[in-house]
Amino acid sequence: MSPAHTNIEACVRDSLLRYFEDLGGEAPEDMYEMLLRLVEKPLLEVVMQHAGDNQSRAAEWLGLNGNTLRNKLGDHRLLLIP
Repeated sequence: MSPAHTNIEACVRDSLLRYFEDLGGEAPEDMYEMLLRLVEKPLLEVVMQHAGDNQSRAAEWLGLNGNTLRNKLGDHRLLLIP
């Protein structure tokens, strides 16, 4: 694994450990969906920025179908409407 991947993984791990500490012993609910929702929007924002708002390029980088990316951008209200 590259150092960049290790850094992202470490950040996620640290955030999850803090999340559990903040719960103070309470049981979490729907963590998987919560994490996907919380990570997906900033991922899409940053990738679109670096792709110059080119959806085809961003979809390729993300390994997504163009229609899937467009749907996800719409879900997060990130679609640029000319």
